Amino acid sequence: MAHVLVIAGSDSSGGAGIARDIETISAIGLKTCLAVTAVTVQTHHEVERVELCDPDLVEAQMRAALSANAVAAIKIGMLGSRETVARVAEVLLDHAAIPVVLDPVVASSSGRALLSDDAIAVMRESLMPLCSLVTPNLPELALLSGGSEADEHQQARDLLGSGVKALLVKGGHAEGPRATDTLYQAGEPPLRFESPRLPGAMRGTGCMLASAIAAGLARGDGLEASVRAAKTHLSERWIPS
Repeated sequence: MAHVLVIAGSDSSGGAGIARDIETISAIGLKTCLAVTAVTVQTHHEVERVELCDPDLVEAQMRAALSANAVAAIKIGMLGSRETVARVAEVLLDHAAIPVVLDPVVASSSGRALLSDDAIAVMRESLMPLCSLVTPNLPELALLSGGSEADEHQQARDLLGSGVKALLVKGGHAEGPRATDTLYQAGEPPLRFESPRLPGAMRGTGCMLASAIAAGLARGDGLEASVRAAKTHLSERWIPS
């Protein structure tokens, strides 16, 4: 059976991270294999402690998982450090045919930083161009575009111009009763996906969405179809923390 390789941190509360990834991919009918990047101590309200895994260990986990299984897609979440970002990019270069979805986890929902400042430039320059899709929320988009004060559309165009293949900019941080996510692809007009705003605490929605998209790509669905199906899955399955 096709596997999705999940590269992410754990969340002891189960509200986000690898726990959400596994349950999402399993619900869609695929198997997962793992490379754990961090162990975190979390409640549903705050991150109390973070222990990053050694970059050598992260790389070894990735290579073992890719060797052991038929990995049809890769989902990346929390990476934590500059060196881990670089190691993940090195492994992806050796497996360029596998589609990759990057959820660029910069901070927790409670505001705790989960990616070092010096890692953001490495992610933008070395990792993001290797990915089939990057799924930033609005604050992450601003950071990844170099702190630009331009609007969302210009920030997205700037990243596409730097070699990023596609961006799904999540609108959950905007206001209003409906949330609009926008898919940007080089040479294509923006494609908007609108849905009712999800109720309750928003922890784990980014993990679920990116994992569901990766599962769609693993099944051989196209990018737009995978995004659309993932949005539907999230609306139907979302249980707030």
